[in-house]
Amino acid sequence: MHHLSPSRPAVPFEEPTLSSESHAGLPKRPPPLHHSHRALDPSAIPSPRHGAPGLAHFNAAPADLAEAVLLACCGSRRWAQRVVAHRPYPDLDALLAASDEAGYDLSPVDLSEALSEESSAGLHPGAPQAAQTALSAAHAAYESRFGHAFVISLHGYHPDEYLDQVLAGIRTRLAHEPDEERAVSAEELRGLARSRLAHVVANHPESDVAGASR
Repeated sequence: MHHLSPSRPAVPFEEPTLSSESHAGLPKRPPPLHHSHRALDPSAIPSPRHGAPGLAHFNAAPADLAEAVLLACCGSRRWAQRVVAHRPYPDLDALLAASDEAGYDLSPVDLSEALSEESSAGLHPGAPQAAQTALSAAHAAYESRFGHAFVISLHGYHPDEYLDQVLAGIRTRLAHEPDEERAVSAEELRGLARSRLAHVVANHPESDVAGASR
């Protein structure tokens, strides 16, 4: 059994830690994750305060903090600003619909910005060397051809299937022309942003987005 290693933790809403490496006063962006199943970390989900779910925290958060949360889900600042600007959201479905709509409107520059923030996730330590080598070689071939990390949403797949799906996806998509592959990457990125955002703000993420890929 080979599991892809999660590498993009959620940004909690409460008490952000600022450092000298922060950009424009926002928390430093966590390492991205784009094709591994996101292991649910309860400490990363906003805890209820006075009975309010995570969505209420997101709606009420200062704009810069809400934007930082969104940038941990998708690296396009324009996408994040647009989703923030339409708060408050009545429910999770409305938020995810806004995420999708903003994702469809990404310009080529916005898409390049978002893809530049993605990086290749690896296998968990202890995975067979052959699997690690195959995954690294596939990522290297993809990035050499297209100039950005391979992104794929694995929503609906079992963790045991992730490695095979990633390798198969890279093999298939290496045959694409660059414009075609950018369109495919944009669609996959929308799915990833949706899943990441659901995990961050859902009050009960295990039931709301069971099987979402991270």
